[in-house]
Amino acid sequence: MVTGGRSSAGLQNAPGAHQLQLFLVLAEELHFRRSAQRVFMSQSAFSQQISALERRLGLDLVERTTRRVALTPAGAALVPYARAVVDATAELQAAVAALERPPERLVVGAFEAITAVEPVPTMINELRARHPLVEVEFVRTGFADTVRTLLDGEVDAALLALPVPEGIQTLPLASGPRCAVMAEADPLAGKGPLTVADLADRPFIGFSPDIPKVFRDFWSVDPRPDGSPIRYTSHEVADYESALSAIALGEGIEFVPEVARYLYPRPGVAYVEVTDLEPWTIALAWRPEDRDAPGVAAFRRAARTALEDRASWGG
Repeated sequence: MVTGGRSSAGLQNAPGAHQLQLFLVLAEELHFRRSAQRVFMSQSAFSQQISALERRLGLDLVERTTRRVALTPAGAALVPYARAVVDATAELQAAVAALERPPERLVVGAFEAITAVEPVPTMINELRARHPLVEVEFVRTGFADTVRTLLDGEVDAALLALPVPEGIQTLPLASGPRCAVMAEADPLAGKGPLTVADLADRPFIGFSPDIPKVFRDFWSVDPRPDGSPIRYTSHEVADYESALSAIALGEGIEFVPEVARYLYPRPGVAYVEVTDLEPWTIALAWRPEDRDAPGVAAFRRAARTALEDRASWGG
């Protein structure tokens, strides 16, 4: 190929990303002086780099006159390819910088079996794919420990069920229905769907006082819609496994996520639909001061990517 009187020798001396970056600046400015100022070079040095790029490629990339600068057809065609090379080089440099840093450890509190609920698995996969050197440790937490471990700094972030007390920032991930869990021998176990009023006389398994009140009130529906008081059992629990043992013995009931019937199937326990329970929501949570910590920020980005993917699937 012959262009502008020069014979092209192919790309044996392929241009570097720096020269292509300078060319992209010129393609945007179409002015040598402004382009040189933008990259903190003298105009003559900038012009020499563009000329050297043209010699390497064997192409005239710009038309120079005393009144204007314009891209040649070849120059215009080169722009997207030059941008692809520059962007790829920047990604490579970022990857190398990440590999040079020591692995980072991210400790995540995981409420009960929440890591099995989408989009949490997708978030975790996204985080590990994008940050393979981040060491992620999941610490299973029950009702009482979820918020405490986060506020005390024992975990960097938490996957939990809302609501949470003030002073914690959250990113909601997904919502779903709740149901009642009761002893299989309870006469109402086979009579769903039920309403909250249908269960007014059933004692509710008591929560440990270590559990935040805002959480206890939501999950027990306290107060009830008609204002009636709730009768709590003397059996107080700090995690769901303990609650299931008491429920199977007929000591009381609880309102739980519908997915619990698949995550926690137990002999002697029945999950029953309740039509007027407010949905539950899972969220990623962190302390405000840790919002931009590298590990937490990476997990937040992974969460947003998972949510975007879920939306694109129609999930």
